[in-house]
Amino acid sequence: MTDPKDNGRYAYEGLDRVLHEKARLGIVTSLAARADGLLFTDLKALCHLTDGNLSRHLTVLQEAGIVEIHKGYKGKRPQTLCRLSDGGRRRYLEYIAVLESVLEDAVAAAKAARRTRRALPDGFSPA
Repeated sequence: MTDPKDNGRYAYEGLDRVLHEKARLGIVTSLAARADGLLFTDLKALCHLTDGNLSRHLTVLQEAGIVEIHKGYKGKRPQTLCRLSDGGRRRYLEYIAVLESVLEDAVAAAKAARRTRRALPDGFSPA
């Protein structure tokens, strides 16, 4: 039986759904490591995404206020610079803090499982 004070203990409400998607997490992590931002082509290569897939994920992140998109030119070639907004960086760090608590819980659970015998309670049998 669980302790009522533990209700919601493993809900991890701070795991932001916008950031939690695999491709978007890769994009934001890449941008977090580079304060000046990354060009679209570099970000595409780092995250192993297609043009369309990266573009769609960047739109979601931009609409959420996490990334800023800047258009410019190098010579006559158009370029797109992507970088984290200040609010996006804060949101990412908050997300990482919750993710660290998930990892701590997982390590504690794994250690506890190694120390205890896995016997079934009385009245239970394999289904």
